[in-house]
Amino acid sequence: MSENGNNGSNNDLAAKRTDWAEDRTLMANERTFAGWMRTGMAAVGIGIGFNALFAKWEPVWMPKATATLFILIGIFIFYAAQKRACNVYDRLQSHSHHPLGGVNFRIVAISLTIGAAALAAGMWILR
Repeated sequence: MSENGNNGSNNDLAAKRTDWAEDRTLMANERTFAGWMRTGMAAVGIGIGFNALFAKWEPVWMPKATATLFILIGIFIFYAAQKRACNVYDRLQSHSHHPLGGVNFRIVAISLTIGAAALAAGMWILR
């Protein structure tokens, strides 16, 4: 027994609580990443919608340029979100939760970036 009469159970409980806190933080990181991905997709959608709404605007390149700006903002959001999510993932250790993982964060962000870039390219090519 220890000096305070507890046989290490306080230390065990403290370690479990720390483990649970890390797992909760990893899950919060995944939710935050998903939120930023939605925000990036919204920026891409705003760009596409802007181009469709103002397609007749003169000069012709103006709605495309504005839409492309929103798409680039979306791409930046995808990059920044995966960078932050991977940093958090690398600092923490999972205990009972099976996190998405850094590679999967990158795959999602890269996939959305390729899709957004294809939309931007298609917007400039079609007409």
